[in-house]
Amino acid sequence: MARSADESGVRSVRIALDVLEAVAFSAEEMGVTQIAERLKLTKGSVHRHLLTLVERGYLTQNQATSRYAIGAKGRLLARLAPEADLARLAEGPMRELRDRCGHSVVLSSMTPRGALVMLTIAGTSAAIEIGVRPGSELHYHASAQGKVMLAFAPRPVQQRLLSGPRPRLTPHTTTDIAAIEEDLARVVRRGYCSAPEEAMLGINALAAPIFDAAGACVASVALVGSIQFLPANPSASLLKNLKSCAHEISRQLGYGGSSELAPEPAESRARPAPRTAKKRIAG
Repeated sequence: MARSADESGVRSVRIALDVLEAVAFSAEEMGVTQIAERLKLTKGSVHRHLLTLVERGYLTQNQATSRYAIGAKGRLLARLAPEADLARLAEGPMRELRDRCGHSVVLSSMTPRGALVMLTIAGTSAAIEIGVRPGSELHYHASAQGKVMLAFAPRPVQQRLLSGPRPRLTPHTTTDIAAIEEDLARVVRRGYCSAPEEAMLGINALAAPIFDAAGACVASVALVGSIQFLPANPSASLLKNLKSCAHEISRQLGYGGSSELAPEPAESRARPAPRTAKKRIAG
């Protein structure tokens, strides 16, 4: 009985956080039905958690529309974050990269569930805006942002993050562990990752790692665009601009290494020699 109560309590906490994140990361106020459909929950369950979050000040309800938005306490938590805010430090270099290349620029950091999108700077060159909404979590095995952070992570972290489900999002998604390990080894050698049409057909992402003062990869910056204009094999100029942006953000975080040479993975990060994959779907 005690274990059942514990599991019920954990599930309730997860639902509350899911509801909070759905509203906080939305570009507009959300209604109960919208939230329930997005989270695949009953409206009754969502409504109960909304009442609690509003009562505690994390969310607020618009009395005219009955919709919900981030509340005063939620905003206060954001203001109390450390001064060396990654998104704030990265915004300037990201805008410069966007202005040079025209593509959307995306900043992501590591979470246990995926590469969390922290900031998106919309592109200027495409008729259709291509970007990723802040708050989105990208699969590690199927995104350039995820793979580039995974490549420089300690080996135990790699194993843990790849041990879960690896859905095939498109015909080009790499799901085989051996093939993914080959991709990660290639990322370390090149210092960047390209994931053409692995997360979405017609879209490519090109990502480079961001390092902190200790030389640990803590985030990634990526160019995202139509594969027609952002090919799988990028030009030297595009790569130079991307790596320069990543290095400038890293420098502001205290990293003192070269802009050309990424830190070698530590002993604990070393991977075994790649096995031969049975089948390669995409590079």
